[in-house]
Amino acid sequence: MSPSPPFRLDVIGFGSSPSEMQGVARQAQQAGFSTLWLTESTQPVYSLCTAAALATDDLAIGTGIAVAFARSPMISAQAAWMLAKATGGRFTLGLGTQVRAHVERRYSAAFDHPGPRLQEYVAAVRSIFRAFRRQERLRFDGDYYAFSLLPDMWSPGPMDYDDPPVYLAGVSPWMCRMIGEVADGMHVHPLNTVAYLEKVVRPAVAEGEARAGRNPGAARLACPVMTIVGDGEEELSAQREEVRMRIAFYGSTPGYQVVFDTHGWDGVGARLNQLQRAGDFGGMAAAVTDEMVDAFAVTAPWEGLGQALIDRYRGVAHHVICYSASPQWASHPATLERWSDVARDVAGR
Repeated sequence: MSPSPPFRLDVIGFGSSPSEMQGVARQAQQAGFSTLWLTESTQPVYSLCTAAALATDDLAIGTGIAVAFARSPMISAQAAWMLAKATGGRFTLGLGTQVRAHVERRYSAAFDHPGPRLQEYVAAVRSIFRAFRRQERLRFDGDYYAFSLLPDMWSPGPMDYDDPPVYLAGVSPWMCRMIGEVADGMHVHPLNTVAYLEKVVRPAVAEGEARAGRNPGAARLACPVMTIVGDGEEELSAQREEVRMRIAFYGSTPGYQVVFDTHGWDGVGARLNQLQRAGDFGGMAAAVTDEMVDAFAVTAPWEGLGQALIDRYRGVAHHVICYSASPQWASHPATLERWSDVARDVAGR
């Protein structure tokens, strides 16, 4: 028997149309990635997942993430149920809060008490799943959501596959504990380091699991990783500056200061936020040191990337999600085969 891989090697897919997403999904399956995670950006993420599902036959698909508060739990439950059936049980429902400005001003939805609201959202979705299976009548009465009507003619009915796993996004210790209590997995934010995972995320998730009487490791960690990979120094240097700016962009969000604090980089998030408000993008990039880039990203030549990912994330994450892979092969098609080599390398170990 061959050994199990150290983690599932996954990929984030970016696309602005169903047809484009079908192409990305076929490429992800061809390359040998385990799961294609789709984000909520310019298009409704469930529509893009449907396109990916129709284009593949053994690739797992998940939302990473769908904006929860923009939709009723009933809508998310229906979409997840449909996609689970369409993929033969290969769909994962990933949910997150987004930030207040987007929820209130872009979606015109409620955001107050986002942590408890998201926790209740999961309970509502699971109650709806049980109603779909006709295990119980739909009766959910919470602080934020209430459901009591689901005639059989409006229900998708039972299916032969397990309920879709529910993963939640979080950054703060409170959210990590809540995820450990109620979720099947956690979507770690792309702005992460191993130190942050080990000092903040994993202990808080484990505390939540213990509070809820769950087994250790019940909530699986799905961890995006930014990669800097190429054949020569010029190529690596260009990617390094792209990653530096991405770190600066993410780091300008006030809620992500906890990641910098883990390393003793006090005040970096506030500084990035000030520079972002001033439109000083050069200053933002300059505020991200080489030490930070090395902590947030994995740098390696192509032939060493698989081992570099294993060295950093073995025993830390259940899913390692390559954040930069699909944009890289979209702009340089020849790198699709290089990513396929990386996926085979990780799976072979």
